[in-house]
Amino acid sequence: MFRILLLFIFVTISNVCGAQQMRIGLLRSITTKTVSINVNEGKYIVYGDTTNLGVLESIIVQYKSNGVGITSNGVLKVYKTIKIVQEQSNSSIKITATSPSSKQHFYNDNFEITQGSKGLTILNLVSMENYLAGVIESEGGGGRHLEYYKVQALMSRTYAIKNAKRHSKEGFNLCDGVHCQAYHNKLIHTDKIMDAVLDTEGLVLVDENNSLVTSYFSANCGGQVCDASYVWNTSLPYVEPFVDTFCIHTRQATWETYVSKSDWRKYMRDQFGVTEEIVGSQLYNFTQDERKAFYIHPSLGIPLRDLRQKFRLKSTYFSTKLEGERVIISGRGFGHGVGLCQEGAMEMAKQGYDYSQIARFYFHNVSILDAKKQAYFNQIEVIEE
Repeated sequence: MFRILLLFIFVTISNVCGAQQMRIGLLRSITTKTVSINVNEGKYIVYGDTTNLGVLESIIVQYKSNGVGITSNGVLKVYKTIKIVQEQSNSSIKITATSPSSKQHFYNDNFEITQGSKGLTILNLVSMENYLAGVIESEGGGGRHLEYYKVQALMSRTYAIKNAKRHSKEGFNLCDGVHCQAYHNKLIHTDKIMDAVLDTEGLVLVDENNSLVTSYFSANCGGQVCDASYVWNTSLPYVEPFVDTFCIHTRQATWETYVSKSDWRKYMRDQFGVTEEIVGSQLYNFTQDERKAFYIHPSLGIPLRDLRQKFRLKSTYFSTKLEGERVIISGRGFGHGVGLCQEGAMEMAKQGYDYSQIARFYFHNVSILDAKKQAYFNQIEVIEE
């Protein structure tokens, strides 16, 4: 039975990779009522339901109570679905939300727009390669070493396949925000990123059971990778806390901010019932030499992740001290700190490590699997038990 299940997992991975198209929800951070859409490169045809509305130049799409409104040449028509289909490969469009307003975004491939519960549902039907290239540039920016881009491609592809049903109830695979993976635009500035995507085509990261890993990554771990249970209450065998010296001198390695003493005291009292009468000066003075899950002591039940969220801190890896009427917060790193440290990975790539070495540094007892090689799957013996 176990071997049958294992084969099913492998074939499922292969099928998703082979599909080569993702449905990505765009502009999900706002309730989009109206967007302006213009052709950026190539050629597109616009369809309203099954009606060919002609070649795309510039259109306005609006949320309507009875469907999706499209205005072209001053004429408004309403449809259930608007489809924008490329006539030439590597075509792209420019999308700008006008109600509410947003900056312009550029995307490759095809599009589908329908009526959501409160606003437009805008989907980018994009190839895996174009999606990953956009994600990597959004997440890591330009000017990085090729091996960093390769390991980020490995992480992002693994994440995309493992979480392909995350938004299935809404009719798409993944969203464009940090809830899934940042996907702000198509690849614009860094051709090297597409080289990395193609060089690692089909490759995913798997654990000892050949299951896709949960490929967490964050901007900077602050010098110590975090146990996943500190953030999400669940440990992962391939993500263990360890010291990472590759990121400690990078841009986001340290930070400092402050909170007023009164705001800090009020939150501790109202949210957790912890006061100066209970813990004395420890309420404001806390040292975190190694990553912890709780403030002061676990028995008090003050998760560091809650403090991070409440006071909008860059990470949970921080110490505090009281200076007058302010609580000074001195922190390390940026993000949750679980899994791949992006700035650490960038530094490793600069020092000559290849993408597979970087991946295995941050994830323990893992393998890189070419999910598109059917010959590998055919080697698995299927025995019913």
